[in-house]
Amino acid sequence: MTASESAGQRRQVQLAASSQRVALIVAIAFFMQFLDGTIISTSLPQMGASFGVSPVGMSVGITVYLLTTAVFVPASGWLADRFGAREVFAVAIVVFTVSSLGCGLANNLPVFIAARAVQGLGSALMTPVGRVLVLRNASKSELLSATALVTWPALFAPVIGPVLGGFITTYLTWRWNFFLNLPLGILGVWLALKFIPETSEAVEQRLDWLGFLLASTGLACLLWGLQRAAQPDSIDASTIALVIAGLIASGFAIRHLNATPTPLLDLSTFKIHTFAISTLSAGTYFRISINATPFLLPLLFQVVFGLSSVGAGLYILAYFLGNLGMKSVTTPTLRRFGFRNVLIFNGLAASLAIIACAAITARTPWPLVVALMLIAGLSRSMQFTALATLSFADVPPEQRSSASTLSAILQQVAMVFGVAFAAAMLNFSQYLRGGEVLAPADFRVAFVAIGVIGLAASLQFLSLPHDAAAEVSGHARAS
Repeated sequence: MTASESAGQRRQVQLAASSQRVALIVAIAFFMQFLDGTIISTSLPQMGASFGVSPVGMSVGITVYLLTTAVFVPASGWLADRFGAREVFAVAIVVFTVSSLGCGLANNLPVFIAARAVQGLGSALMTPVGRVLVLRNASKSELLSATALVTWPALFAPVIGPVLGGFITTYLTWRWNFFLNLPLGILGVWLALKFIPETSEAVEQRLDWLGFLLASTGLACLLWGLQRAAQPDSIDASTIALVIAGLIASGFAIRHLNATPTPLLDLSTFKIHTFAISTLSAGTYFRISINATPFLLPLLFQVVFGLSSVGAGLYILAYFLGNLGMKSVTTPTLRRFGFRNVLIFNGLAASLAIIACAAITARTPWPLVVALMLIAGLSRSMQFTALATLSFADVPPEQRSSASTLSAILQQVAMVFGVAFAAAMLNFSQYLRGGEVLAPADFRVAFVAIGVIGLAASLQFLSLPHDAAAEVSGHARAS
């Protein structure tokens, strides 16, 4: 081996290590963000008691966070390009951390709502900009392992979030659920500024204000309306009006973005087949199906089967442990079989596992329930990682910021719509039965409906070529 070849190999190893380091730093920030989203749900009664409002009234803290995130997500890509992705990412962590302190110190509901709104701003910038950093620092051959590392917080945080939140609320105070973000945020900012390489990719470009206003309005109205639709007592004319207004504003936004020479979001990215199918069409449908499952399972176990929160939590723990267990298997599986085969067959397995949940009854032996939860979690994890990696496999550098923002927007819509659709199926089945309370039959209808959506989405991946994103997965070289 010549000296130049040896130096080249060392350089390649250094770049790979840098890529993994950036992905790990972004994963730490994402963990803080996802943990905050799952930990708060266990504390709403205690928080309501502190502020003198009902637990239902505390849901405004979740709503304002969602809406603020929706408003500012469309501008995240422009900010990353204009001021530098590393700098915007670090600022996002600071905003999220300081606002978490504000949430913990709040002594009344208006102050808490204001702090949650600012926290939503930090969240809106953190996810898409963090993903841009990973894309810019990873070569195609390293993208799969980097993406797998970045997706673990979304799988791990739901496992410990509710348990940790309940423990903190019971033995300390709900305020420490927010104070917990302080050391994570400080660590994240220090790591980002010290170890994420500086880039000179900042470009002078004016903000497309009309595109920002139309996209933000459409997304905020649509998500707010869908979230209200998931609550039976909130379905009224105003809820329908919000959804319609969101769709109209989104339509105008798409028309404007396609017509303007310097759009806020580059919709031409959807002409890339792998990006379009994994985010806009099949990917969105599958995420709707998958995101409905964690909403339905706790209701099934507690409301219908009468399990305690602890008993239901143990079953859900098996579901999310399945998510974690697949992480070490996903990369070699994709390298062996390629994206197309994995997305088709694993997607079918995940969808059938969802449909199988319709067969669970109060008399089903617990080992069978645990086994089904593990299978559902394992297949969910692999599908999410495969979709997240395929999304950006063929996106050129100049379109990565827009692609990351568009992906974040569609994932938000899929998450909220999945819960709303599942709730709608429960309510529709209950209405047809004429029942006053939810029954096992209603959950069977909901699980079958969302499972069928997953099946249809999985079959859409047949349109992918056999060597789709082979440079990323290594499938072509392995075969």
